[in-house]
Amino acid sequence: AREMGKPLPQGVAEIEKSAWVCEYYAENGENFLQPEHVITDAAKSFIAYQPLGTILAIMPWNFPFWQVFRFAAPALMAGNCGILKHSPNVTGCALEIEKLILEAGFPANVFSTVIVEVTDVEAMIRNERIAAVTLTGSTRAGRSVATIAGSEIKKCVLELGGSDPYIVTDTADIESAAKACITGRFLNAGQSCIAAKRLLVFEKVYEEFKAEFLKLAYDLKVGDPLEEGTFIGPMAREDLREALHTQVNDSVAQGAKPLIGGYIPDGPGFFYPVTVIEESDETSPVCTEEIFGPVAVLVKVRDMQHALEIANSTRYGLGAAVFTGDSSYGESVALNELEAGSCFVNTFVKSDPRLPFGGIKTSGFGRELSLQGIREFVNVKTIYVA
Repeated sequence: AREMGKPLPQGVAEIEKSAWVCEYYAENGENFLQPEHVITDAAKSFIAYQPLGTILAIMPWNFPFWQVFRFAAPALMAGNCGILKHSPNVTGCALEIEKLILEAGFPANVFSTVIVEVTDVEAMIRNERIAAVTLTGSTRAGRSVATIAGSEIKKCVLELGGSDPYIVTDTADIESAAKACITGRFLNAGQSCIAAKRLLVFEKVYEEFKAEFLKLAYDLKVGDPLEEGTFIGPMAREDLREALHTQVNDSVAQGAKPLIGGYIPDGPGFFYPVTVIEESDETSPVCTEEIFGPVAVLVKVRDMQHALEIANSTRYGLGAAVFTGDSSYGESVALNELEAGSCFVNTFVKSDPRLPFGGIKTSGFGRELSLQGIREFVNVKTIYVA
């Protein structure tokens, strides 16, 4: 709350989720890494999973505990060491995480926090003691890290930006869909890679959905993250607010219609009001760029084909959701039509320790969480005994 503006209840939920991922890997990590015996021509052949060494984790500020533990829990359970380079505006969180891991009984230096400048990161990646790198951040940062790691032939996992489309069909439960879209868009002040960036609503139910969505949006309290009832705190930094406002203004200049919000309020703090925009130009900044703040974009679509054309037109591919009264149809769309690493039906996109998490296209590569996550940073070793 103090370092990046997250409302207290959301901060508590983040800590509880971080504990959950630790418990999950404590309970399942050993089984995930058991040798797998394979019948071949050999007298004995099997696959072993062994640690790589020291992993450099470059982490962002928006979920300062969860995103670290999402990496650390499986990596440490696999026998690796971790070095955390956190965002400079959440240094207190970074130091607290190191303290918690030490207090949990891990030996000193198994997990360490370094407080360095961005310009020092390249040298760290190139250091021979670093075996691999994981980054959660922007696509631009991902390109840079991947280029450096690739030149050193080092494994990297990238969880990058997103422009998640949420498709609301004409058979959806409108009230339920609106609630899910409100949470998916405005949780953490919209500062999430898997937030609902584009709401693609069938024209038959567009006005009904818009009215319900606006009603819920009006009720969201923006204010001090330490005060009871606050759902949206200030944005994490002034430059982030300015960039968001520029995206909104540029889109309005191209014809987008602001329904509520869309201005920088007077007073202290990097607050930005709940903003809802109607958009008909699919090439505008709010449709083509990642929107990292409390701005929802409503787009009217004719049918599913039209919705999918817009949904899949982005260079991102992190998450997506579809709302429909026919869950089997929604599952088919999610499985066969939407281009994303995670597709949800009748709820908002979220990460879960039991399920792999990651994206395609410029949203990154590799997976975190679940069985796949713990096996990202291991040597998959083949043993063959003739």
